[in-house]
Amino acid sequence: MKENIFSLSNFCYQLSPQLIAQRPLPRREEARLLIVERKSKCIKEDTFKNIVNFLEEEDVLVLNDTKVIRARLWARRKTGAKIEILLTRKIEENVWAVLAKPARRLKLGEVIFFDHKDISAQVLERNSYGEFILRFSLPVEGFLNEIGEVPLPPYIKEKVEEENYQTVFSKEKGAVASPTAGLHFSLPLLERIKAKGVKIVFLTLHCSAFTFRPVKAEDIREHRMQKEFFIIPYQTARIINEAKRRKRRVFSVGTTSTRALESSVNSCGEVVPQRGETSLYIYPGYEFKIVDALITNFHTPQSTNLILVAGFAGLDLIKKAYQYAIGKRFRFFSFGDAMLII
Repeated sequence: MKENIFSLSNFCYQLSPQLIAQRPLPRREEARLLIVERKSKCIKEDTFKNIVNFLEEEDVLVLNDTKVIRARLWARRKTGAKIEILLTRKIEENVWAVLAKPARRLKLGEVIFFDHKDISAQVLERNSYGEFILRFSLPVEGFLNEIGEVPLPPYIKEKVEEENYQTVFSKEKGAVASPTAGLHFSLPLLERIKAKGVKIVFLTLHCSAFTFRPVKAEDIREHRMQKEFFIIPYQTARIINEAKRRKRRVFSVGTTSTRALESSVNSCGEVVPQRGETSLYIYPGYEFKIVDALITNFHTPQSTNLILVAGFAGLDLIKKAYQYAIGKRFRFFSFGDAMLII
């Protein structure tokens, strides 16, 4: 019987907890790099600092400059019961979608309180993603730095300094999760890449907390993606479009950059500068229009990120690459090692 490429079981794998990196290396660019060649099906190893050797003059390197906000807050009900609140996205002024724990305690219409300057929030509704919509009494941006915490992924058990979960080029505040493929870049490495004649451009996609939620649907095509806000600046679109016309390669850093780029293509195959939201879901069979090479991390089982990578490289090759990485004891997930798919 032919294997069903859309079966969720294709995206499951066993990983020893010892391979889950709990903190970044002292020198980020010293992470290991697994090179996966799509044409030859060849897999080989290097060090991330040598990624410059795989880039050529006039290639384009696309980075996501989103910055993780202190999105975890602690609230209490009138009864005194504590509730953990995780901001997921801003809807309008003072109105945010959030995840709550324990969720069963929140009731529509009730008001919860935060231990800072009499800040409160009213529960307006609960949507089909399990998010609550809260209206805060004050602008959230004004108090996050004082009472909020950076939300680390659930598999990170050690205390980590906030700057270790931000890229060196992070700028635009709004993410709940870090675009972790970018964590491997240091400023000196970016300068070396630029000196080679590679064009470095930026976009913004605010990664949501849903990046950590595994796909549940047995047929992966039935999964629904949550919307995420993104920006493609005019200069970024112009440089990428010029590179594509000249047959130069676009290296996308991370699944977030990839989704933003592939969400912005017009009928002529050009990237359109814009601000908007995307719920683009990329799985095997998707035809990539902009991205020629992908720099990424090793992703959690059953995740949309892993499914995207399989869509880019091919399911069989990604299975082979992950088993190789496990056998060679690569470090996995947010603070782990990297993969270059070319």
